[in-house]
Amino acid sequence: MTSVFHRQIGPTLPVAVRGDGVFILDQEGRRYLDASGGAAVSCLGHSDAGVRKAITQQIDAIAFAHTSFFTNRPMEELAAELVASAPAGLEKVYFVSGGSEAVEAAIKMARQYFLEIGQASRSRIIARRQSYHGNTIGALSAGGNEWRRAQFQPLLLDVPHISPCYAYRGQRPDETAEAYGLRVADELETEIRRLGPETVAAFIAETVVGATAGAVPPVPGYFRRIREICDRYGVLLILDEVMCGMGRTGTLFACEQEGIAPDLLTIAKGLGAGYQPIGAVMVSGRIHDAFAKGSGFFQHGHTYMGHATACAAGLAVQRAIRERGLLANVRERGAELRAALDARLGGGAHVGDIRGRGLFIGIELVADRPSKEPFDPALRVAARVKKRGMENGLMCYPMGGTIDGRRGDHVLLAPPFIIEPHHVGEIVDKLGTTLDSVMAEIGG
Repeated sequence: MTSVFHRQIGPTLPVAVRGDGVFILDQEGRRYLDASGGAAVSCLGHSDAGVRKAITQQIDAIAFAHTSFFTNRPMEELAAELVASAPAGLEKVYFVSGGSEAVEAAIKMARQYFLEIGQASRSRIIARRQSYHGNTIGALSAGGNEWRRAQFQPLLLDVPHISPCYAYRGQRPDETAEAYGLRVADELETEIRRLGPETVAAFIAETVVGATAGAVPPVPGYFRRIREICDRYGVLLILDEVMCGMGRTGTLFACEQEGIAPDLLTIAKGLGAGYQPIGAVMVSGRIHDAFAKGSGFFQHGHTYMGHATACAAGLAVQRAIRERGLLANVRERGAELRAALDARLGGGAHVGDIRGRGLFIGIELVADRPSKEPFDPALRVAARVKKRGMENGLMCYPMGGTIDGRRGDHVLLAPPFIIEPHHVGEIVDKLGTTLDSVMAEIGG
């Protein structure tokens, strides 16, 4: 019996008792290779001595001081570290405790910005289908994950959604990748004009789509056109890099690979690597200046924002990534993992697409490869893969509803940045065995 209200009621979960690099050990002594970083969180694995030391030292000094009274050194130093590495124009950092809080803050910041500059009619947010931005009401409203939205629909804000940039499903046979990207990007301009440019505050998108559609990267030129459209109509661009940022795709910020900078950028997960709960909104100097010259106050806040211990952990994580050259490892091991997955799974009858960047890879599973027909949702393929993977000592992140919230299945891989070549082989072997078993079970 348990007194915990678990997120899924019924199954008895193993009890995690110890971390060992890229592995988690349960109380029975079983070892699980964490090939998904939990939910793309644990980028330094589960036993980093440097981060643990930084947390202990900060607690010994002062664990927490409310930010309405004090600033603190770890927060100041972490902000400086992030700004020094950020795309041009991102000059300030607003700290929170996680990804949903970061997105909620960014949406409210976009609205208040237009009040500060005298454009009070701008309140609308535009987003994309098949993205996930968090579970708070504003973030869930912006998100396009229909399964997560459905039962809370009456509570949600009216946020229109345009098509995702999802080439495997959306690109026409007679269309280049670039032409496809421009076509779906231009839906943003159509929607802005439909709503009235004077009413639109921001467009929000994941730079590389995360768990909802399975590591879907944009096609070349897509985000350059998005940036052009936002600039043309005075709309702020919010990029959500809660899952895909902080080095996950091989550069510290995923948008570096698109050659653009957003007005607001949300980060979390890999920011603190799971050692402490932390997230942030990175903000352009233009937006911050509007607040500074206007009300001088952002009408928003949380008790634990800028938490000294969380910031100390985040600072240690980011310094470890930089000083140990882990972004190079992400790129190298990511290329090895992608090649090994292609070799082991690429020709499979039920593997429709293998995609992603760096150590952020999605495998879309299909009932029929030539037609791309998905499995019947009643088969619960994703749930079977997760269960069988755990039995095989592999943590991966399967999801259903890849296509439209109901149909489609994929597996997301996002292992720690510290993986070595032999871990790549172990991930692929265990995932291949898991998928073979599940397909045999459902008669595939």
